[in-house]
Amino acid sequence: MNEKISLADVRQYFPILTEKIYGRPLTYLDNGATTQKPTQVIEACADIYRKQNANIHRGVHHLSNVCTEHYENARKTVAKHINAAEHSSIVFVRNTTEAINLVANAYGNTRLHVGDEVVVSQMEHHSNIVPWQLLCERIGATLRVIDITDNGELDLHSLEKILCSRTKIVSITHVSNVMGTVNDIKKICQMAHAVGAIAVVDAAQSVPHTVIDVVDLDCDFLAFSGHKVYAPLGSGALYGRKEILQDMQPWMGGGEMIDKVSFAGTTFADPPLRFEAGTPDYVAAVGLATALDFVDSVGLPIIEQHEKQLVDKIINGLKTIGGIRIVGEATNHSSAVSFLVGKSHPYDVGMILDKMGIAVRTGHHCAQPLMERLGIVGTVRASVAMYTTENDIDTLLNGVEFAKNMLS
Repeated sequence: MNEKISLADVRQYFPILTEKIYGRPLTYLDNGATTQKPTQVIEACADIYRKQNANIHRGVHHLSNVCTEHYENARKTVAKHINAAEHSSIVFVRNTTEAINLVANAYGNTRLHVGDEVVVSQMEHHSNIVPWQLLCERIGATLRVIDITDNGELDLHSLEKILCSRTKIVSITHVSNVMGTVNDIKKICQMAHAVGAIAVVDAAQSVPHTVIDVVDLDCDFLAFSGHKVYAPLGSGALYGRKEILQDMQPWMGGGEMIDKVSFAGTTFADPPLRFEAGTPDYVAAVGLATALDFVDSVGLPIIEQHEKQLVDKIINGLKTIGGIRIVGEATNHSSAVSFLVGKSHPYDVGMILDKMGIAVRTGHHCAQPLMERLGIVGTVRASVAMYTTENDIDTLLNGVEFAKNMLS
């Protein structure tokens, strides 16, 4: 069992948070893009390269066996973290983008036919739009889009109208990376299954912030990136329902994913190895497992409550400043807040904040269709993490007020 870590002590484990930017303390509020890494993750990855580095699954020597054990134990950690019944339902990938592309290619290429439909929403990240567009173009299927309301919530009545016997895949984000809107994924999965479709969940923005239970959600696939949950870049996972993975063909061929190769034909390994062609980044997988252990040592319910208070503080503080447009005010709201400062371009606001040591994200956030729906070119986005403090939020609000006065 992991040793418990108090939320009050969390920051000491993140060395980058002591850095100064332009002579000012770093106020890091771009966690929706990527999170910082605790010393436990940094050291776990470094230790493998220092002491245990070897290729996995293929060697009979000690180092190979040790690294193989670490890699497969990491798979078990990921499965446990999202309550997957079997660790063989976890496929390691580089990020959420790769995971969704895997489903689109390995599942969609053989299951969809001309006239079939794939459903996404207006609030999706490009990673949950473009793979499905490419699939539909190849197959001759149709991409259908769920509307959102003016306050940034998913319009489930729109989904109800779209769903039909032609619907084969419903792929929806759990939490909007722009607005922080939390979607009712469990209900969406039920609605998809009611018409015989599978449900795919983009959980990139939810896994770091709330408890995920794939059994309770009853989703068929769930994808997330490690680098958004305090793990190394290049780490991530795809959960797939076991019986579906078993029936899918690989989308990449090469070493590791085979049973037997001959020029007469090739047979493939059982999942998950069938979908992990080539030498995997087993160091990143260990880093991911270490990060999830770190999150568990603090406790996701504690993290979620802490972050909700911070998000409420941002929203209330921005409203107090005045002249600020908050983009998306859903009833159920998570870790990110997007806003506009008067008529100022988000880039200008972001540059001023940067000179004050405040890191936020500006632009369309890889969600151009959402920006078009909202009638804007982009936003300023502040996104919190477990190590974000009330002082960070005060610094942000003071910075936004300063930027507003400078640009008015």
